[in-house]
This record gives sequence, structure tokens and C-alpha cells, in this order.
Amino acid sequence: ALFLASIVNDAGVFAVLSQDSSQFVQNFLTVSGLLFSILIGQTYAFLYQQQEAIFYALFNEVTEAKSLLEQVALVCQGRPAMYNKVLSSIATYVDHDLKQLRADPAVLISTRPIDDPLESIMYMTSVGVPSSVYETVRSLRQARASRLGALQRKLPKVHMLLLWILAGIELVSFPLLGAGTQTLGGYNILTVEGYLFGIMTFGIVMTMKVISELYRPGGGAYNVDSVLAVMVKGLEEELRERLAGGRMLVANDKRPLAQYEMTTTKSSATTGGELPMQTQGGESLSDILRTANRAVQFVRRRRSITKEKKENLSSE
Repeated sequence: ALFLASIVNDAGVFAVLSQDSSQFVQNFLTVSGLLFSILIGQTYAFLYQQQEAIFYALFNEVTEAKSLLEQVALVCQGRPAMYNKVLSSIATYVDHDLKQLRADPAVLISTRPIDDPLESIMYMTSVGVPSSVYETVRSLRQARASRLGALQRKLPKVHMLLLWILAGIELVSFPLLGAGTQTLGGYNILTVEGYLFGIMTFGIVMTMKVISELYRPGGGAYNVDSVLAVMVKGLEEELRERLAGGRMLVANDKRPLAQYEMTTTKSSATTGGELPMQTQGGESLSDILRTANRAVQFVRRRRSITKEKKENLSSE
């Protein structure tokens, strides 16, 4: 204000600025402040809704990724080679897609199918027709599309430049008014106005910084980086345990039973002998042959018992 007063140094100009009977300067300040307020308010609301959509999309996608991990653990049971390849594809998806918040979403979604880890999972778990994993992968793709759509930058950079220009116009008008008021209250009034101007400048700059943080796709105070790190922490730990061979099924301390495990039950006193029963378990050929042998022996004993009963009845 003192610099402007030294440049102008005209009593008539100072009188117009101090009294402003035409209210030109006041209208200028009102219009610039109104434009800045409307634009900054709409921008904040839009960017906040975008961040909220990103949170919802990430929670849905991480949930679908965990469901896929649990499902492939059951589908690939008993096939270690394919199981490790599928787990490696899921780990690649988490590291190079799910956690890449700063990458261009349009580039990620334009990835070739041959380089897509989800496509690799579909190929390895399907033989001729899509497997049961198809629906889970489809849901995961839909959640991924929602996340990439929410991360896509909607506002151009020129929008932020326009906000900074309006903020500068808003702040420049105050020193212009201060150059006129110093003719009424002297230079001491500029000290009070200087404090007020500093407070208002601090508030406008802080507001613009909040908008800039919301505008950034990742790495800011209002972004999802820290929340995403917590969400995928358990998923990454489980992937490492499964790749290291520490977990084969969903629950710890459980191992797959033999595919054809043999159990026998005692028959009643009238039938005598043992009745072979086949339950889900082992997978060796010897178990199957042992089952058939016991079944033949059981049938022979039943026939001999029936034959003895008929002979006893005929003799009586």
C-alpha cells in the first residue's frame, strides 16, 4: 500500500479510493471474491466426492482380491506348480496394479491381455470352458474399473491455474484499498490492515493448499495411500506365507486329507464281518484295489451266510 501510494502520490486519487463514492473498488472486490468463492467451493465438493469414491472402490477391490485368493487356494489344491504360478500372478497384480495410485489409470486399463495377471489366472484355472474362478475374476475386474475410474483426473491443470489467478486478484485489491485509507487514518492504520491482510492471505493460501492436496492422486494428507497400505498388508502377508508353503488351505493347521481314505464299520452280529466304506481322502491306486478286494470278500461272506441259513431251514 505504501509502495502504491508513493507511485500515485495524488490527493484526488487518494480521495476517490478512500471515499469510493462510485463503489467501483468495492464492486471489484465483491465480484472477484464471489467468483473465487463459487469456484473454490464447487472444486472442493467435487474433489472430496472423488476421494470418497476412491475409498469405496478400494475397499471393494481388496475384498474381491481376498476372495480370489481363497478360491484359487481351493481350486489349485493338490497342484503345487500351478498353485505357485497363480499366487505369483496375484502378487504381481497387487504390486503393479492395485498399489499404483500415481500411475495413469488410462494406461493401466489399456494393458494388453498377455501382460494382465488376471488374464493369466483365468488361463491357468480354465480348461476349455471358464472355471468357477471366472465370476470372481469378473467381479475383481469390475472393482478395478471402478477404482481406475475414480482415480482418473477429471479437472485439468488449467483449472487450478485459474483458481490461483482468482486468489491473486482477490489479494491484490486489498493493498489498493489500503493506499487510499492511509489518507484518513495515517500510516498507523496500515499496520492494522497489514495484520488483517496477512491473516486473510494465510487463509486463502491454506484453502488452496487443501484443494491441491485433494487434486493430487496420491502422496498427500487427504489421499488413500496410508489406508491402502493397511488394507493390503494382510493380503501381502498371506501371499508370502502361501508362496513359502506355510499355508495350503484357508485355515491354519489344516492339511488336505487323503483322497480315498478307507474306513471300516463293524457290521451287526447277524451279518458278521466288516463293511468297507469309501470316504473322501487318498488318491493312490492301491487304496482303490484294497477297497474292491474288501467289497468282494464282503459279498462272499454274505452269500455264505445266506446259504447256511437256507440249509438250516431246509433241514428243519
